[in-house]
Amino acid sequence: QIRIAEGYKLSDPEIGIKSQKDIELRGYAIQSRITTEDPANSFAPDFGTIKAYRTAAGFGVRLDAAAGYAGAHITPHYDSLLVKISTWGLTFEDAARTMHRSLQEFRIRGVKTNIGFLEKVITHPVFLEGTCDTSFLDKHPEVFDLRIKKDRANKILNYIGHTTVNGYPGITPEKALKFSNLREPDLPEIPYGKQHPRGTRDILREKGPEGLAQWARQSKRLLITDTTMRDAHQSLVATGLRTFDLDRIAEATAYLGGGLFSLEMWGGATYDVSMRFLREDPWERLDRLRAKIPNILFQMLLRGSNAVGYTNYPDNVVQEFVAKAAESGIDVFRVFDSLNWTKGMQVAMEAVRKNNAICEAAICYTGDILDPKRDKYPLSYYVNMAKELEKMGAHILAIKDMAGLIKPFAAEKLVKALKNEIGLPIHLHTHDTSSNGGAMLLQATQAGCDIVDVALSSVSGLTAQPNMNALLSALEGTIWDPQLDMEGMQQLANYWETCRTYYAPFESELRSGTAQVYYHEIPGGQYSNYKPQVEGLGLGHRWEECKEMYRKVNDMFGDLVKVTPSSKIVGDMAMFMVQNNLEPEDVYSRGHELTFPQGVIDFFKGMIGQPHGGFPEELQKIILKGEKPLSHRPGELLEPADFVLKKDELEKKLGHKVSDRDVLSAVLYPGVYEEFDRFRQEYSDTSVLPTPVFFYGLDIGDEVTIDIEAGKTLIVKLNAIGRVREDGTRHIYFELNGEPRSTTVKDLSAETDEVSHIKADPENGHEIGAPMPGKIFKMMVNVGDEVAEGDVLLVTEAMKMETNVKAKRDGVVKQLVFGEGDQVEQGDLLIVLD
Repeated sequence: QIRIAEGYKLSDPEIGIKSQKDIELRGYAIQSRITTEDPANSFAPDFGTIKAYRTAAGFGVRLDAAAGYAGAHITPHYDSLLVKISTWGLTFEDAARTMHRSLQEFRIRGVKTNIGFLEKVITHPVFLEGTCDTSFLDKHPEVFDLRIKKDRANKILNYIGHTTVNGYPGITPEKALKFSNLREPDLPEIPYGKQHPRGTRDILREKGPEGLAQWARQSKRLLITDTTMRDAHQSLVATGLRTFDLDRIAEATAYLGGGLFSLEMWGGATYDVSMRFLREDPWERLDRLRAKIPNILFQMLLRGSNAVGYTNYPDNVVQEFVAKAAESGIDVFRVFDSLNWTKGMQVAMEAVRKNNAICEAAICYTGDILDPKRDKYPLSYYVNMAKELEKMGAHILAIKDMAGLIKPFAAEKLVKALKNEIGLPIHLHTHDTSSNGGAMLLQATQAGCDIVDVALSSVSGLTAQPNMNALLSALEGTIWDPQLDMEGMQQLANYWETCRTYYAPFESELRSGTAQVYYHEIPGGQYSNYKPQVEGLGLGHRWEECKEMYRKVNDMFGDLVKVTPSSKIVGDMAMFMVQNNLEPEDVYSRGHELTFPQGVIDFFKGMIGQPHGGFPEELQKIILKGEKPLSHRPGELLEPADFVLKKDELEKKLGHKVSDRDVLSAVLYPGVYEEFDRFRQEYSDTSVLPTPVFFYGLDIGDEVTIDIEAGKTLIVKLNAIGRVREDGTRHIYFELNGEPRSTTVKDLSAETDEVSHIKADPENGHEIGAPMPGKIFKMMVNVGDEVAEGDVLLVTEAMKMETNVKAKRDGVVKQLVFGEGDQVEQGDLLIVLD
């Protein structure tokens, strides 16, 4: 064309085309036009700013670019064409394959494009046959069934930018750490292709649950359960360990820990915290760890009829949960009831046995069997309960000493009595809050205990389990020697020693063991969660009062067995009373005017079961305010969950397909699961982020490698943080795999809320105020709704403590001052009734 413009003829030597026969056909070419048009919306043009622009390249690929580049502003006033891509091949199929590969290589983010549609067309059999005509799109609507782009890189950059600018919820600026100051842990080297050692899961497959229990009872050596992957970190860092850190050490654990009885790695608070705080799917954690540790028994903590929640669920929910957990890889279910109410354990135990898993039924220990003054829970109480659990079908009996209250000589007395009365292996669980845990386990071992819970040394002691490495050394060469790989256990401990530094802001700050636990009786698994809850309510300076109040509430409630959820109820009531400057006598005298935490009301209603010795009758009447308590097991009265209906509702609400396990999560934690899903949609799966980046973001100049899936790696470097703009946002400038990429995040510190929250008049029955500081979790009414006295108007939530706010009188909703998700302070006006 240039030569002709210069005046040459086609036949001139400079061009060399003397006749038509001189033009040769070589292969085939295809051209596609990439535009900012949305195929899902009748090809309507889209506009905005291109955030990322990566093109294809290679032999046989030609690009004719228009306005396509990162940072380009696509307006509705110009041609939507970004680039024309032409591909060549010796055959038509070669040209089509090159085109498809090229389209897949494109990455255009920030505006919608027709790339997905072009991919569908270029791979369609009719197109490849060369038989397309103008009716092709009408006859083949399947080309519009487009795969939704995950856009993971941009979403992850958005999360890193948001965390870098605003921090992680619950980590104050003074506690935040720097990514560059945190070192990588040393991973033990495992020879490639080395066979997993034979483990207890292999024994379970060969012998079944009964056979494995018999094997455990006949074993001469003390069997060891490692709690590092669940209760140890629940007790030390508020259940903060992320799947990223667990996954990296999983394969080494399978080899070096092959002689362990089990890994306690799921259930308890991990299910809730994974979704609510870590923004992870607990089922995905189970899948990933099971794939890498096929040889060791996986153990979980199951709260009987409370499953992994804080309330009673319909029987079919518990049954379905156990079935799905067993199917996903859980072998040992430690089943307990937070009040030692065996009726509350029955459905769960039957479900475990039905799914051919190991049923480890637990008696929860409280009080002191050596103290004749604590006569509510004597030795005979525990022995009788153990006999009952054996009759109910337990394969193993667990002693769950959740607060570390069993003293060494009490352990000897209890274990001997149980060994004399039942024929089950005994599995002892404790916490080292008092620092007596190691001595206690030695006494229990000598008395005949078969299995004990301990944690790797770097995540042991204090409110966690006793030190595994120390126990192995103490028993080495004795008849009880666990015969584990002590050097291997030390390598695993070294890994966790480094990882633990990432979680420093979540530490309970308990510097040493304390015998005070024998007084306040706060469970080890609750201690590290209880303190952040106290601080979250602005009561950190009254921490000692909250511990003292915990004991007072326990006495007021009749000396309970305290383990989740009963321990949470005691803690919620203690925080409520400290927050409102109440003493036990005030509850009795002013109870009619107080709005108690919903968990406390449900407890006295009998929604989590019946405590040993019954409820304090006068207090029950005060808290229930006329409501009748239950006299039956709650699961018998609750309507079965309709999983099919729930799945349909969830998919309509979320706008995408969900799995059966997702449905279970939504049933167990309504609201929490939906919020987790919204996070995932906004930021994608952040469990792939290294823990320091997840919690602390990056500083300028920091670079991190992120494997978003096998074979897909992001290398991210933070280059700059822009100034705060008028709308309160900042531009964050990254380098992604060597190319510039930017995102925009809201700087929450730049926001100013000039509207002062109006306080409700406590004497005015038309005004409904917030009983506690927190977040509006769920609105139950709309403006214009008629309500009756006692109707629930909304639910507030603060640090997992939910409170139902009820109408003080009949009326019509005149005004809703706040909406779902808004933060409120104590006393804020929430609703006005007419």
